[in-house]
Amino acid sequence: MSEPIIDAWIQHPFRRFMADPMFESLLRWMGTTAADIPDVPPEMTVAALDSAGVRHALVSAWWGPQGALISNDDVASLCRQYPDRLTGIASVNLARPMEAIHELRRAVNELGLRGLRLLPWLWNLPPDDRRYYPLYAECVQLGIPFCLQVGHTGPLCPSEPGRPIPYLERVALEFPDLVIVGGHIGYPWTQEMILLARKFPNVYIDTSAYKAKRYPRDLVEYMRADGRKKVMFGSNYPMITPGDCLADLDSLGLDDDACRRFLFDNAAKVFNITVR
Repeated sequence: MSEPIIDAWIQHPFRRFMADPMFESLLRWMGTTAADIPDVPPEMTVAALDSAGVRHALVSAWWGPQGALISNDDVASLCRQYPDRLTGIASVNLARPMEAIHELRRAVNELGLRGLRLLPWLWNLPPDDRRYYPLYAECVQLGIPFCLQVGHTGPLCPSEPGRPIPYLERVALEFPDLVIVGGHIGYPWTQEMILLARKFPNVYIDTSAYKAKRYPRDLVEYMRADGRKKVMFGSNYPMITPGDCLADLDSLGLDDDACRRFLFDNAAKVFNITVR
């Protein structure tokens, strides 16, 4: 593929992360079990990017009620090993907002991470819960985007916190300067996510967790039109590989401008990435 590509959502498959019981349903879908998960070296993650022609990826930390599943220091270590290939996205303890603010500042100012990701389903708290709000203000102050999952959940957790309207809409109304990236396209509420991206200049969508051939028709039509500036490619590796996600890209019927923005320009702008 001739176009440079940025993958807006991956995580390195540390064994302790992938073996967490919450992923049992996803592992079943992938045809494996926690006992079969190996320790994966960082070079295998980079090789997965290489095989799909992905030049750069946003690699995410994870933090849930049980603690750090992938710590910010884990992510920073990966980025130091591959500074031209990986940019880190932080996560923090939503249950303790003041500690979370200090950790976010450390992750950005000392570790060099360039965004914050929290998963509403993991906390069973929609994004308009009061515990997120100090972090939104801090993201604006730090000049970084806030990333989250929108739509239904693969793990056996409630999906309602991932519904874009009214929860994420309320955040976008109350924090107009906050850059928001909704990952996993919002299905089955994709049209709601598209409406938010159209309504708010700082709201974006990433396509992680979906192969190109599975994008809803409404999303594809949006990408061909004014959504060309608001949708970015993501894979959600290792749950699905970048190569599998991109295999049917040509079937979307994107023109050259829309394709370049989708694969590279939009993520480069939002996450302030310069690829050499």
